[in-house]
Amino acid sequence: MFAEVAFPIRSFQTFTYSIPAKHILSINVGTRVSVPFRNKVIQGIVVNIKKNNSYLGSIKRIIEPVDNVQVITHPLWELINWVSKYYITPIGKVASSVVPKSLSSNYTPQIKNYVRARKKVDLEKVSKLKHTAPKQYLVFKIISKKNKTFKVSSFKKVVSNPLQICISLKEKGLIKLIKKTKPLDFNQSVFEPIFKNIVFNKEQKLVIDRIIISLKKYNFYSFLLHGVTGSGKTEIYIEAVRYCLSQKRNAIILLPEISLTPQIAGRFRAVFGDIVAIWHSKLKVAQRSWTWGKICTGDFKIVIGARSAIFSPLKNVGLIIVDEEQESSFYQDAKEPRYHARDVALMRGSFEKSTVIVASATPSLESFYNSQQKKIEYLRLPKRFGNAKYPKVHIVDMLLNQEETGNFDQVISGLLQDKIEEKLKKNEQIILIQNRRGFSPIVKCKDCGALVMCNQCKIALTYHKNKNRLVCHFCSFSISNDMLICQDCSKSNLIYSGTGTQKVEQLIRDTFPKSKICRLDMDTSKSNLGLTSILKSFSNQEFDILIGTQMVAKGLDFPNATLVGIINADLGLYLPDFRATERVFQLIYQASGRSGRSTKEGEVVIQTYSPNNIVIKNAKNLNIAKFYKTELLEREELNYPPYSWLAKVEFAGPNRLRLFSLIEKFKHNLKGVYTGLDILGPAPCFLEKLKNNYRFQLVFKSKKRFDPNGVYLHRFVNENFKNYNNKKLLGRNKINIYFDPISLI
Repeated sequence: MFAEVAFPIRSFQTFTYSIPAKHILSINVGTRVSVPFRNKVIQGIVVNIKKNNSYLGSIKRIIEPVDNVQVITHPLWELINWVSKYYITPIGKVASSVVPKSLSSNYTPQIKNYVRARKKVDLEKVSKLKHTAPKQYLVFKIISKKNKTFKVSSFKKVVSNPLQICISLKEKGLIKLIKKTKPLDFNQSVFEPIFKNIVFNKEQKLVIDRIIISLKKYNFYSFLLHGVTGSGKTEIYIEAVRYCLSQKRNAIILLPEISLTPQIAGRFRAVFGDIVAIWHSKLKVAQRSWTWGKICTGDFKIVIGARSAIFSPLKNVGLIIVDEEQESSFYQDAKEPRYHARDVALMRGSFEKSTVIVASATPSLESFYNSQQKKIEYLRLPKRFGNAKYPKVHIVDMLLNQEETGNFDQVISGLLQDKIEEKLKKNEQIILIQNRRGFSPIVKCKDCGALVMCNQCKIALTYHKNKNRLVCHFCSFSISNDMLICQDCSKSNLIYSGTGTQKVEQLIRDTFPKSKICRLDMDTSKSNLGLTSILKSFSNQEFDILIGTQMVAKGLDFPNATLVGIINADLGLYLPDFRATERVFQLIYQASGRSGRSTKEGEVVIQTYSPNNIVIKNAKNLNIAKFYKTELLEREELNYPPYSWLAKVEFAGPNRLRLFSLIEKFKHNLKGVYTGLDILGPAPCFLEKLKNNYRFQLVFKSKKRFDPNGVYLHRFVNENFKNYNNKKLLGRNKINIYFDPISLI
């Protein structure tokens, strides 16, 4: 028997190996295997098994399977194949995302060694030790003085090889050597169980009944759950999962931000206990390995996590939920496979014959349009849960406000400042959102006006005051502020302008010195512990004011938060991207939904320099129907999704002229152009240079009325870019292919 094995490389090529007789029964399509490759042993995945082999050269043998349980089920293998074909990614690379090399179903937690003195010992042996093995005697005397258990590693300050010495003392019958599994603490990753007594309203009951009917049919069903902020979507998820588990099936819940995981996991653990697994990138290596192994063996029935959780090796999946489905963080664009987790969830649901719920208070235009076209069933929750009312929304014209005050550097308007003071007096909490981290995003020379730019990217450096450094948020290049001079005129007369979360924090501390303030952005949440600690503390009302980026703008539930301030609602509004206005509307709408989620009345202050912009007006009035109607008309006129299929082919390389010449050559040689296909470019990307590579792009729009299933566009991209990994053709340049890109920036 022979196996075709794929590796996580850019090539679509597979390699043939013979299967040893002893492993024939344990190696199947989808099995991870260790194989010899060139001069080393690496992991690959079996993509095909055949009885005969046509290759005439010598065939190497598979060494052994990696896992001792089935990791990839038939539906999961179908999903891997679909992702590979749809996103034009080698199957080995897709498989390495589903079953990462670093994870194994055979993982066992770390073992720690402990020692304890025996109650009765041979004193003569102890006496001899003093002369024959003085180091053993020294360690024994420490152990015997106290009636307690010691870590073996604690003796490193006394001797260089404590474990070997303790083994010798054990063999002499003087001490006990105890092995303990190092416990994995997940309590710091989630909130304490959140218990609630829930009485569903009429709309919630109708939604739950419809979902349960779909689960009873054991077939693929998909729903768009459109529920306003605070409508109780999480409680519906819980009820749906409860019924799914009663069918002996399992569930996956996808969240767009890691910041949402601790609170929702706490709610689920209150209902379902220890069968809930948490999965995201901020878990420690040991936590990820242990969790993955337990998912493989079926100990976990529910997986809650970020986008990669859609590939979790959970068996017999009956329900998949994608919360806040509109979020761009569901799109993996940094590396292959470049996929959208929402779309992959729908495909996994079809292979698993399960129910898939994509949910949001502000659905993506694609999902909303698909519900209008009856491609996905529409479920609606039009009212907030319980007695909670919509917040009162105020618009502040910052230009007018600055003219009236004469302060043209004003960050916090008079109205927002008054509202913060009012809420603090009532012991209510405030959330302030500025969707830009750091202190000042722009540093420029006062003498010549030049911006301080990153040497590796064509991007302005951001000043981080707490580190006193300027940092590039794309390549992480940084330079000390003390060493900074203008690159153009060599002077050090610099102006720090613009506003990031650190500046907002300093201003609020200066204005309200008695208030307790915390900040949540990528800088303060680098570890899972830091993230969860901040959210727990704010939830427990240990802080008065939470300042953050979009991480705090959605999904979180703080009953005592009655004021949300959006510092600059215009951020991103005028970016040259077809989704720019949609993102701004969603951010404002979602952020407003963090206010007044309980019995206390909520308020929202939106600061803007464009108060008459239709997006700002619709967001202020929470008028989602009007915004979607206007936006869909514009998308149709410009032939953007949801009225077309979209693909972006990005060329990246170190030499700008050679790169542009290459992309021009590709465009000139395009074959198979068809009716309904629009080609944009070549043009430089909005962020033209990143990490010492220039970037140009070709964008392809395929009208759905000519290409209803996107088949023509896939065939076209396959035919024209199938040699995208050919080093002779590309040299030091690279081509990255994006299907259904979330952005053209």
